[in-house]
Amino acid sequence: MSKLTNERVEEILNKVRPYLQADGGDIELVDITDDDIIKVKLTGACHGCPMSQMTLRAGVERALMSELPEVKRVEAVT
Repeated sequence: MSKLTNERVEEILNKVRPYLQADGGDIELVDITDDDIIKVKLTGACHGCPMSQMTLRAGVERALMSELPEVKRVEAVT
């Protein structure tokens, strides 16, 4: 059973959210799978942005994995 909780993930997302909001975007937690994959939805200016995958990997995924090592990966859903 995963130790990841919505609260723990939201806490980390709240740390990166201001950077996304500064560019007119945002992020929502959609799901945490049983195998520790975080599913998020990029919204606002981030939705459909050509740089969104880089933001997801270099920003969001790195932040989550550095504080929650059990995270396997972060996936964007639409």
